[in-house]
Amino acid sequence: MARYTGPNNKKARRVSFSILENGKDIARRPYGPGQHGQDRKRKPSNYSVQLTEKQKVRFMYGISEKQFKKLVNESGKMKGVHGENLLILLESRLDNIVYRIGFATTRRGARQLVNHGHILVNGKKVDIPSYRVKVGDVITLKETSMNHPVVLASLEAMNKRVDYISFDANKKEATYVRYPERSELNADINEALIVEFYSRV
Repeated sequence: MARYTGPNNKKARRVSFSILENGKDIARRPYGPGQHGQDRKRKPSNYSVQLTEKQKVRFMYGISEKQFKKLVNESGKMKGVHGENLLILLESRLDNIVYRIGFATTRRGARQLVNHGHILVNGKKVDIPSYRVKVGDVITLKETSMNHPVVLASLEAMNKRVDYISFDANKKEATYVRYPERSELNADINEALIVEFYSRV
């Protein structure tokens, strides 16, 4: 199935969760899309709750079901807590790191920057959004992209960066200094439900 390119608001309303993590996508109409969006009062099954939790995270990071399932399997083979490992792998994607740095206002915009070859990792161009950034990697813009209007506008709008990424504003250069701790990630995600979902299918 091709990547979804429609409005994020519709997806956010479907799972009652802010995909953009700022609340703007569900603020205006905080109920499901469609003419029956406000009428769904039936208690969801356990399967439905687990599926919704999985979709919340998948929509937020903008990845396909195949990619997501692969990451779930990989995170289960790592040391530590399965669900937390999954979130760390998702946070370590290059498109997400570019978004966290502030080069783009959304993950979709960050993915486009990567795809178009504006991003360098350790001085080398990387145009694969799913590229796994390692601790210590340096992410910056290509020389000709330093004054890209979209990037400048996004950096101007950036309020606060995460603590696991350091940023040099003069060089427009960031370093992935460490993996994030669970307390630094979205508290509205219950990753244990995602692990339960995949353990039953």
